[in-house]
Amino acid sequence: MTSLTAVGASPSDLHRAAAGRLAVFDALKAIASQLIVLHHLVAYGPLAEAFRGRFPQLADWLFHEGRLAVQAFFVIGGYLAARSLAPALQARPLSLAPVLWRRYRRLALPCAAAVSISILAAAISRTLIDDPDVPAAPQPGQFLAHLLLMHDVLGVEALSAGVWYVAIDFQLHAMMAATVWLARLARPSRQHAALAVLTAGLAVLSLFLINRDPDWDFAAPYFFGVYALGVAVCWLVREDLSPLWGVAVALSVLCALHIEHRERLAVAGCIALALWLGLRSGLLFRWPELRPLGFLGRISFSVFLIHYPVAVLVNALVSRFWGVTPDSAIVGLGLAWATSVLAGAVFHREVEVRCAA
Repeated sequence: MTSLTAVGASPSDLHRAAAGRLAVFDALKAIASQLIVLHHLVAYGPLAEAFRGRFPQLADWLFHEGRLAVQAFFVIGGYLAARSLAPALQARPLSLAPVLWRRYRRLALPCAAAVSISILAAAISRTLIDDPDVPAAPQPGQFLAHLLLMHDVLGVEALSAGVWYVAIDFQLHAMMAATVWLARLARPSRQHAALAVLTAGLAVLSLFLINRDPDWDFAAPYFFGVYALGVAVCWLVREDLSPLWGVAVALSVLCALHIEHRERLAVAGCIALALWLGLRSGLLFRWPELRPLGFLGRISFSVFLIHYPVAVLVNALVSRFWGVTPDSAIVGLGLAWATSVLAGAVFHREVEVRCAA
């Protein structure tokens, strides 16, 4: 494997990359998570409607374009999965059960805690206001479906915004782990080729067929093509591989977009291309470590999980005790945003880190 110093990275860059912590990834996750929070703040609740009345263009942009930020998480997730399971296209020995359990624990336990908080926040909010965006009391088995990350598969109504992503993330990681496990069944000299062919085949099937059918958006195969772009970035940044492989991936995305334009795929393709060019050249290994972005990037998953119950509760409190006006909406949504970041930091320290230990 070509060293990072060969592409202009310093020894400290090499250490951060090996540890899985790149400053550019934290920056991307920070920006993406904040856009998703803002997207949800202008999408749900009476304050969102009042805010839209004062700032319709801004609300429309955050609603329609802000949701595209989740594509950054898919691309980064694919990159990190490839580096963990099969760095440099070398499939690591693995036992599927422990790999899946570690990923499940990392995702499902914080998600269950956040859903529990959402149930409590919704219960309090229902006593304060009557709003259709406040989730109803959960039915028997609904929480269990969330705990098993099967709510969308079973057609169960979500108890919090964003939990669909957690389930898809787990499924995607499971697909990648299963692909690596299958590649290990080939002869040692052919394992890297088997892994590349299996991954590329699943990605092509997703991009050109499954992703064009919105009825599949509850399951990982619908998103695997985008996830595989992150995998490709991880594998193709090596200097000993021809850049033509990266060009081939880019052309595949362009062909898929030509057959049917999909805004989310276009955004993911641009993110993956920028990462591939920046990492291959070494420029992104020298991305400055800006402490605010680094902090927001580290807590991004927790902010993603906890911001919805915060928004529900703030909407209810402001609506009940101040009233719904454009002015109260501006202050209320600002409060919800700041509280979401603060709650995310606490949730990260007290829940996410402990579940990952």
